[in-house]
Amino acid sequence: MGNWGVHYMDAIRWLAGEIAPSAISAHGGKYVLTDDRDIPDTMDVLFEFKSGMIIKFSIYEATSGTGIISSEIEMNGTKGTLVANENGYEIKPSRPGQFQKWKQQIDSEKYEMRNDNDFIAKGNETDSTSRLIRNFLDCIKTKETPWCTLEDGHRSTSFAHLANIALKTGKRLEWNAEKEIFTNSTEANELLHYEYRKPWKLEGI
Repeated sequence: MGNWGVHYMDAIRWLAGEIAPSAISAHGGKYVLTDDRDIPDTMDVLFEFKSGMIIKFSIYEATSGTGIISSEIEMNGTKGTLVANENGYEIKPSRPGQFQKWKQQIDSEKYEMRNDNDFIAKGNETDSTSRLIRNFLDCIKTKETPWCTLEDGHRSTSFAHLANIALKTGKRLEWNAEKEIFTNSTEANELLHYEYRKPWKLEGI
């Protein structure tokens, strides 16, 4: 779940106001090519949160399909659904349920990114990667805090590591975000670190 997984988790954490999951489970494997790589071509991950929110992250490298049509992130709530990518978003009200009386809770809304709106940082860059790089370089000069802090980068990256460890162990892992340890698996905790090439070492481990 490395590479793009970190970017998606960063955006979802920001949108949802979450720091870290309380439990993780993952399923998948190599279903198309049998070779010596240890990266799955198919993977589904569930991140559970104390707030009650659940994030589902899917990897479909074995097919040309996608889990979310015409978008990259989907957020489902009781009042509606939001689908988004870096070019904009669309909000759709929830449909009537089967058992409850129903009244539409929110209005439909659609937004497409334009170069002249408040989302675009100063300069000519029109994609998010260029803007983040520009901000990082500017902060080196000014010593200001970048948009993505070290702590945010660490927390978002942790999601990918936690998912990969859950897949490797085949267990639903419970996570203490403050102590950054698994509370129900010694095997999983052993995978949080690896033996460093001498003379390098990680202090406190």
